[in-house]
Amino acid sequence: AFVVTNNHVISGADKVEVLLSSGKKVKASVVGHDSVSDLAVLKIDASNVKQVATFGNSDNINVGETALAIGSPLGSEYATSLTQGIISAKKRTIDVTDSNGTSTGQATVIQTDAAINPGNSGGPLINLAGQVIGITNSKLSASSSDSASIEGMGFAIPINHVKNIITSIIEKGYIVKPYIGVSVTTVSSEMVSYGLPQGAAI
Repeated sequence: AFVVTNNHVISGADKVEVLLSSGKKVKASVVGHDSVSDLAVLKIDASNVKQVATFGNSDNINVGETALAIGSPLGSEYATSLTQGIISAKKRTIDVTDSNGTSTGQATVIQTDAAINPGNSGGPLINLAGQVIGITNSKLSASSSDSASIEGMGFAIPINHVKNIITSIIEKGYIVKPYIGVSVTTVSSEMVSYGLPQGAAI
């Protein structure tokens, strides 16, 4: 059985365990992970799984709609905690940084005011139908400009994006990503004779 979580949850771990809602801990193996999307797929013995989650459609959610977050804030002592909030934004663009604080680009996420605490990472954001609409992965706790305290600024990776990533991980063990290569050279006078302007980049 496959389990979806965040890459930063399992990054650097020598071994991985999954805590089930029953309180039982089971060994898990890492199928694959991706630091850019911050997603990872684990595999556990299916005999321990009685029910699986269903995915909703994150494109169909609405601002103001109720959202529920499930996780283990502050560790296993508070496992399977449930918090309630609303969808504050369907497609919020935020800056993404690595563990060193270096900017690695931007991500489009669902914003919610459902309480997200350390330990919620990798847990589901669900709608009132019980469908997973996102995977919670971050929150803002202070303003970078004046260190003012911030509440109700949690974020989740939209499940429609998650599905594409985890399908690639399960089928291939890695993420298939597009890339572009650009090279620049100075155009010589000989090349100009063929119609290229001198100094142009090709």
